[in-house]
Amino acid sequence: MQKSEITDVFFDLDHTLWDFDKNSGLAFERVFKKHKIELPLVDFLKVYEPINLDYWKKYREDRVSKEQLRRGRLTETFASFQLKLPLKTIDSVAHCYIEELPVDNHLFIGAVDILDYLSQTYKLHIITNGFEEVQHLKLQNSGIKKYFNTITTSEEVGLKKPHPVIFETALMKASVASKKSVMIGDSLEADIIGAQKAGMYTLFFNYRNEIATAPHFAISELSEIKKHL
Repeated sequence: MQKSEITDVFFDLDHTLWDFDKNSGLAFERVFKKHKIELPLVDFLKVYEPINLDYWKKYREDRVSKEQLRRGRLTETFASFQLKLPLKTIDSVAHCYIEELPVDNHLFIGAVDILDYLSQTYKLHIITNGFEEVQHLKLQNSGIKKYFNTITTSEEVGLKKPHPVIFETALMKASVASKKSVMIGDSLEADIIGAQKAGMYTLFFNYRNEIATAPHFAISELSEIKKHL
């Protein structure tokens, strides 16, 4: 990847710029109070987070619907605590969680600094699999929407990363060739391999220190982007 070749930088949002796990935990804290759910939040989140990631993988692969994702991740987590809630309650918790999620907007360390730095040289964009109604609120409420020329969501396109069409759509909206673009994201499967198949350069935000075999550049902190761009 030659720095001089790149004109446009595409970011994933959740788990890349927007600190999903931290904001999600704060949202669940309020949801539990409203619904009088008496479970230790730390224990709940420890079980919920890997289940949630697994459901998002199923959602990317079209093995579950949006509704099944929202219900299933909660039902399975509560079941592990021998807690069976009526479907009406599950739906209420799921709806309340989606409403609460964009209220807190903690970003990863260095997010604003790197966006300031990059925006002086490159056009910036978002490609996200997150739900349309929530992602725009996250960007607006966190104060970073101003940095991005285009925002492409999977619901808008009708296909999810890593499908090449979502990347091709984002490139078309940005009016840029793939060889002049770089994708930065935390999912090796959805962001990195998907973008590579679309002909883009990639930068893997590997803050979880995953073992990865696919060829790629990787960073563990957002500030390290400056070494590459």
